[in-house]
Amino acid sequence: MNTESFSKTKFGKVFIKFLARAMESKFRYRFYHPNKILNGVRDLNGLTVLEIGCGTGFFTIPIANLIGDNGSLTSIDILQESVDLVSQKVEKANLKNVNILKRDTLNTEFPPASFDIVILFGIVPAPMLSLNQVLTEIHRVLKPNGVLSIWPSIPGLQKSIQKSTLFLIDNKKNSVLNFLKKLKMSSR
Repeated sequence: MNTESFSKTKFGKVFIKFLARAMESKFRYRFYHPNKILNGVRDLNGLTVLEIGCGTGFFTIPIANLIGDNGSLTSIDILQESVDLVSQKVEKANLKNVNILKRDTLNTEFPPASFDIVILFGIVPAPMLSLNQVLTEIHRVLKPNGVLSIWPSIPGLQKSIQKSTLFLIDNKKNSVLNFLKKLKMSSR
């Protein structure tokens, strides 16, 4: 069962509502404030950024503020409820540099080399997604010299990403793993 199908079940609706409350809790803001975590990502000012899995928008508004008026943020989520919620938050914040879309992480439908940086926070490892398929799609949509930023840096994740041969580790800062796109995909 995929995420979208699960979200339509009775249990899935309850689970997602519970998860949304946890994602927006005062506890999370106190111990995992989005601005603190985003300090681990390179300077976003003026960049074209893709946020995969915007969820409740915990990182969306802070990312948009860091990008500024000369950059743009595209935030995607597989769940229409998330897209609607975050769209309302963006509208309320009067942000003009953000576009929220319902898209599948494995097939975003964006043109190749569309983004300077992809921010993948909190959805890896998702048991319903193949890490290799996610990385292949991210590699495709990143510009040459693009960056993939992932948080949290759970044990084994860095090694798994490097094993994919699509990315090279650049640095780790504030528990954010930053990878550079390899220009040519290596064969195994």
